[in-house]
Amino acid sequence: MKVSISHQEGMKFEAKTEKSSFVIDCPTISPVEYFLAGIITCSATDIVLLPKNQGFTVTDLVVDGDATRAEDHPRKFVKLHLDYSFNSDGDDIQAARWVAASVETYCSTLNTIRDTTEISYSVKHNGKMIRENEKVISGGGSKIDLGEIDACCS
Repeated sequence: MKVSISHQEGMKFEAKTEKSSFVIDCPTISPVEYFLAGIITCSATDIVLLPKNQGFTVTDLVVDGDATRAEDHPRKFVKLHLDYSFNSDGDDIQAARWVAASVETYCSTLNTIRDTTEISYSVKHNGKMIRENEKVISGGGSKIDLGEIDACCS
């Protein structure tokens, strides 16, 4: 994956990808807001595609994200909560599994921040809250010390 950023004027930058281009207009929308929007969009695409691949349809999808950043620089995300709300022709268990699969496995942007960010989520499916403040298994906000691991000599 390649991206090229070029300064346009003032605080506007053009991002060119292998497929398209778009303008990043700082400070109207900061790069951190674009990053958070990308994280949320990554997961949202999973919530549309996973059911579709199983013969189900998702409608009215809204994913709200609330991120807390560290006070000190580089001001990384320390907490992220995602609220998923959607309707589908699947049942509540399937809906919960689609979200869990996205946040635990498929969403590469969430996986990029999970070692340093405490991630949680809630799911409202067909108007009913089915999961509330679930913690992402490995999104503990810090690296896990597994101790000494024996390995073969190299």
